[in-house]
Amino acid sequence: MSAPTSPADLYRHSLRLLLDKNIPGWVALWAEDGLMEFPFAPDGWPKRLEGREAIAAYMRPYPDHIDLHDFPEVRIHETTDPETVVVEMRGVGRLVETGRPLDMTYIAVVTVRDGLFTSYRDYWNPLAVAEPGADFTGSDR
Repeated sequence: MSAPTSPADLYRHSLRLLLDKNIPGWVALWAEDGLMEFPFAPDGWPKRLEGREAIAAYMRPYPDHIDLHDFPEVRIHETTDPETVVVEMRGVGRLVETGRPLDMTYIAVVTVRDGLFTSYRDYWNPLAVAEPGADFTGSDR
């Protein structure tokens, strides 16, 4: 596959990698100095990940805890900055530990430079992690 050319194309490609549980491939879409932020993260969860290696460490255990099946609703909005998109989406799947369904909505503000994610602010619903089996961060929640 040729490299995605627009932020929207890169984002769609990243979702396919997550569904395929290809975390190394997903991490490879990040700039070395990329920044991932979670403004609504509850206590015990990271609010800021600086650099590709920190993002990789955070995402590595994700498929062992969350089994994503689909992103049935994805709306990508262009902004006045051609490198930035705002994404509204819904992810569905199950929690591996309990088998319980997962249905989460997200809003993300994503910036791409030179074909790589440089900034990703993920406004996910912190109430969803109250479910047993949802925490993959290694916190003591």
